[in-house]
Amino acid sequence: MAGTAGPMRYADGPTVEVEVLVAAPIERVWALVSDIDLPARFSGELLEARWVDDVKLGARFTGRNHHDALGEWETTAFVVRYEPPVAFGWAVSDPSNPSASWWFELAAEPGGTRLRQGMRIGPAPSGLSIAIEAMPDKEEKIIARRLAEHERNMRATLEGIKRLAQAQE
Repeated sequence: MAGTAGPMRYADGPTVEVEVLVAAPIERVWALVSDIDLPARFSGELLEARWVDDVKLGARFTGRNHHDALGEWETTAFVVRYEPPVAFGWAVSDPSNPSASWWFELAAEPGGTRLRQGMRIGPAPSGLSIAIEAMPDKEEKIIARRLAEHERNMRATLEGIKRLAQAQE
């Protein structure tokens, strides 16, 4: 993964994004994207998510996750972008210093809606930090593997949202 930008480091906030074109109106896609528990149907890691507050900017929700190497854990996330029907984003653990940031972006296009999901690792420590501290010489490989896992789960989520949105008529 090293290129002209140099090695990938946790401190640099490694990011991954995936996108798909959904043959459905943006409002229909937004209704699915803003259902916080829906990704649990498609992700191999997210088990469930539940709102703590009413849905709005600054609202909180909890997410319960499982990973074979890390076990099961729960986090609290804070909505940091809420712009129906075009953007929904959240920061994990601390909105001003998150362990990860996640987002959905939607754009109406001829033929449907361009749906993008992305995530950024850090800057605050996370479960990934423990592995990196234990094996600092493998930091780049650890990050690349984790980004690939997130990419697979995000791709599965977007494909699931696409199927559901296109099946609604």
